[in-house]
Amino acid sequence: MNDLAPLLTPEGRALLDAVRGTAPADELAVATRLRRDHPAPLVSAALAQARLRQRAVAKFGTEDADRMFFTPDGVEQSTRASVAAYRAARLKELGVTSVADLCCGIGGDAIALARAGIRVLAVDRDPATAATARANADALGLAGLIEVREADVTEVDTSGHDAVFVDPARRGGRGRIFDPEAYSPPLSWAVAAARTARVAALKIAPGVPHEAVPADAEAEWISDHGDVKEAVLWFGTAPGTVRATLLPGPRTLRSAGLPDPPVRPLGRYLYEPDGAVIRAHLVADVAAELDGGLLDATIAYVTADTLRPTPYATAYEITDQLPFNVKKLKALLRERGVGVLTVKKRGSAVEPEELRRKVKPQGPHAATVFLTRVAGAPTMLIGAPAAV
Repeated sequence: MNDLAPLLTPEGRALLDAVRGTAPADELAVATRLRRDHPAPLVSAALAQARLRQRAVAKFGTEDADRMFFTPDGVEQSTRASVAAYRAARLKELGVTSVADLCCGIGGDAIALARAGIRVLAVDRDPATAATARANADALGLAGLIEVREADVTEVDTSGHDAVFVDPARRGGRGRIFDPEAYSPPLSWAVAAARTARVAALKIAPGVPHEAVPADAEAEWISDHGDVKEAVLWFGTAPGTVRATLLPGPRTLRSAGLPDPPVRPLGRYLYEPDGAVIRAHLVADVAAELDGGLLDATIAYVTADTLRPTPYATAYEITDQLPFNVKKLKALLRERGVGVLTVKKRGSAVEPEELRRKVKPQGPHAATVFLTRVAGAPTMLIGAPAAV
């Protein structure tokens, strides 16, 4: 059932309460019992919504997910609440009081904006998606700040708003779309729409080529707990600026326009930059902060002789450097009683699980092995997280 209306009735809401937290193994028994007193399609819709809410907890938290409504695409494509809250806070700091949220989806960003005290026009052309966004605004008590409109975003007048936020669809019938001009709407349209507002933010895929960033935009890459979530093009802020923002925090690293770091021999410590730092091409800035260099000109691992705390990279103390050789690695791990093995790779075709199967780690100790290149040569580095 794509129509949310039956679930919004007293009977539908009671069913949603009844099926909350239902485990997949229990669904058949629960459905059989509930269908004695309720229409079968409504029971199926309630169970489907319960499954979506369980999936949404990772993005929205239990309290909100248990009250919100979702579509399968909406759960997959919606912004993580922590990222949406960060962006809303930044817009608030920029003096924004109203936002036209174009391609609003199920309303995740609109919710964060409204909670920041910003008035929102949330627009989506899909009827079921717009209905879901409207239901979410009502469910969370934000209907007074969020107007949901079912319309083609290219036909919406945004002139009455301080800012524009655009989140183009980056998935099609065949999966993820990598060409920004194949987004719906295309990135070029979104950029043109952004330039009509005092402030604008365009959410794009983190893999966007840097050369695709307009000269009058600020580019920001955002990670949450080390997981890169998105890139944002900002207009009306700091044209030409490139930065990486790490959540929670937020902690922001801005480009200083440094040249590529030098390649140097392995030091005592290896630093793995956060994914947002790498995507933003700010490894040189981290290397400068650490007084370090690269192991290889093409690999984003920084090495240094001293241990310095930084939020922008994870530090490991390296104990061994070996040419790539599975038998030697297996013998070393056995000698040291390593049973818990973390495998990281960058610049290697070997899959971590494949290596783990071959070395068969056993023992009470833990270690981390890096499969990478050092000055062009396939190399294995063994160590452990450094105590900062």
